Amino acid sequence: MDITFRTRKLAAIFNSARSLQREYGDRMARRVASRMAVLEAADMLAEAGERPPLGLHQLTGDRKGSFAVNLVHPYRLILRPNHNPVPLKADGGIDLAQVTAITIIDVVDYH
Repeated sequence: MDITFRTRKLAAIFNSARSLQREYGDRMARRVASRMAVLEAADMLAEAGERPPLGLHQLTGDRKGSFAVNLVHPYRLILRPNHNPVPLKADGGIDLAQVTAITIIDVVDYH
């Protein structure tokens, strides 16, 4: 999977184990690293979503078009397909089997 980041600062944090730990703490840093390894190993988002610990789910409302991955409760890793246009199924939903590039948006508690 091709992974980019919303900001250079976020990329710098995610690309350094020490920065991840400093920003989010030890437990969260390990969980983020684990989730990123699953995403990086997948060829498409559908493949990554099939793995149980990821907890990939589509968001609605003001986050429509984004997806969340479970981290340490209640935090989620927010990502969006990085395609223009976003591949859609016949019913209008996002075709996860065609999503091969994503952008990491944030780590947030949106509850």
